[in-house]
Amino acid sequence: MPHMIPFPGAFAAGVAMFLIVIWDAFEAVILPRRVTRRFRFARLFYRTTWRTWKFAVRFVPSKKSREALLSFYGPISLLLLIAVWAVGLVLSFALMQYGSGSALNFTGEQPRFLTDLYFSGTTFFTLGLGDILPRSGLARTLVVAEAGFGFGFLAVMIGYLRFPGRNSSDRRRAPAPPQLSARP
Repeated sequence: MPHMIPFPGAFAAGVAMFLIVIWDAFEAVILPRRVTRRFRFARLFYRTTWRTWKFAVRFVPSKKSREALLSFYGPISLLLLIAVWAVGLVLSFALMQYGSGSALNFTGEQPRFLTDLYFSGTTFFTLGLGDILPRSGLARTLVVAEAGFGFGFLAVMIGYLRFPGRNSSDRRRAPAPPQLSARP
């Protein structure tokens, strides 16, 4: 399979996107204090989607139906934000693979960005279909890093959805987990 020429700009864009998404998810889900920085992706996401949702619901004739639809926004938007973060991480690793020269072994046509995107998606969600394999040291390192971050990201998000009081500012009100004592 012919090797593509590395494209450092795409690699740098992938690293930047990865850092932005990971930092935003960390601040929104794990950090126990309020972040006061002006620009945050999660804040932009919620402002945009809330305005859109509220505008669309305005056309529902029944007040009871409007209120019900408005109450659905919170859970739906949280799931959508997690999906946007996951897509951002998949895209960032695809950019890194593409930027490093698409060092992949597969049958078919020339390597291109869509191949890197497909490979990134199967790696992030730990599918590991085996139809595409990395062939350079950097490509292998990216695969291992992406699989680890994908598994960890999904585990943290599932944990947050399952136990939101343990991962947010509500931590003060949640009962403390049982502690093991050093004394018998």
